[in-house]
Amino acid sequence: MPQPHSLPTWAQEASLGIFVHWGAYSVPAWAEPTGALGTVPDEEWFAHNAYAEWYANTIRIAGSPAAAHHADVHGGRPYISFLETWRAEKYDPVDWVHLFQAAGADYVVPVTKHHDGICLWDAPGESVPTTTSAGPGRDLLDPLARATRAAGLHFGVYYSGGLDWTFANYPPITSSGDLERLRPNGADYAAYATAQVDDLIERYRPALIWNDINWPDAAKEDGSLEALLTRYRRAVPDGIVNDRWGAPVWDYRTSEYAHDVANESGSSWEHTRGLGFSFGYNQVEDAALTMSPRELAQLYADVVSRGGRLLLNVGPEASGQIPDVQRRTLAGVAEFMTAVKPLTGTRRTLAAEDVTVRGTDWWRAWRSGDQVVVVADRDDVDTRARDGRPVTVVPLPSV
Repeated sequence: MPQPHSLPTWAQEASLGIFVHWGAYSVPAWAEPTGALGTVPDEEWFAHNAYAEWYANTIRIAGSPAAAHHADVHGGRPYISFLETWRAEKYDPVDWVHLFQAAGADYVVPVTKHHDGICLWDAPGESVPTTTSAGPGRDLLDPLARATRAAGLHFGVYYSGGLDWTFANYPPITSSGDLERLRPNGADYAAYATAQVDDLIERYRPALIWNDINWPDAAKEDGSLEALLTRYRRAVPDGIVNDRWGAPVWDYRTSEYAHDVANESGSSWEHTRGLGFSFGYNQVEDAALTMSPRELAQLYADVVSRGGRLLLNVGPEASGQIPDVQRRTLAGVAEFMTAVKPLTGTRRTLAAEDVTVRGTDWWRAWRSGDQVVVVADRDDVDTRARDGRPVTVVPLPSV
């Protein structure tokens, strides 16, 4: 199988990606905002799942708040019916990309198929629920890919290889153990998923493939996963894949909120999270539950200072509009990112003793070219690099 190797130049220099979770789950747009993944006990997480994109699973857990909400608000209607009422009538991918670019994004990674099995393009396969055959009635990926590349950004794809709730009739997932036990693993699903990812590669030539949960075991055993990634690397020589295949085929490691933070070491890692507790749009998440521009800038500086990339999620409304509360944060961090982004492309991590910063309670630093960059919670800090290099101080946004 392909083995982890050094990241291509674009991925080494990238520091911010935008994840986009948009699907039929954006119609009910509801989850209980219990907290960040990794901070809620496993025995509580699934019945009280903060991820709105898991709505199809959570509403099937008896006694869950999502099940009660679904019965009260939607009369217990089948989840797949949300695809029929999803219109995406205000979808403007050029506007999205302008917002992402102003916020400092280097790459964009939309969900092409989440665990609900609904594909956002004309995916191959028998009886595949897609946005071309129902709901929006069109390919939602192609215009975003075009807008992303027209802006000079890299375009990647997310694909749920480990779970597909339309493919097999499994009971709801209620524990982390179920993630292994209740996933399709046979040759039939392996062929189904492989054909769809092959199609994504052929159509969109993605700069990265962000697989999720796992990959069907049959494909690991018969060599078809190896063959799939070999085809991908031939088609996209500087393409990369993440570490969620259940096999040693990754180019970089991932963490998610407070989960898998042990992966955050070296320079081949990426931290992902939403602006709130959810990836898919959650109408419950107001400004109090959404990162402010200052908090986002702090998170970005922390990740960058430790050698990683931040993959920040945006969850559009069903209409295609980016919620005002999320747009506020992205627009509010733009000035900070304009100042700090040119100083991240060739960064190197620093030891604590390599720079002295006085007069502030919070700061992060890294080396960029021939200078040291310090991001601090104020601009009048006293800084000094041990080796005498010049120091550039970038203050956090005020709010």
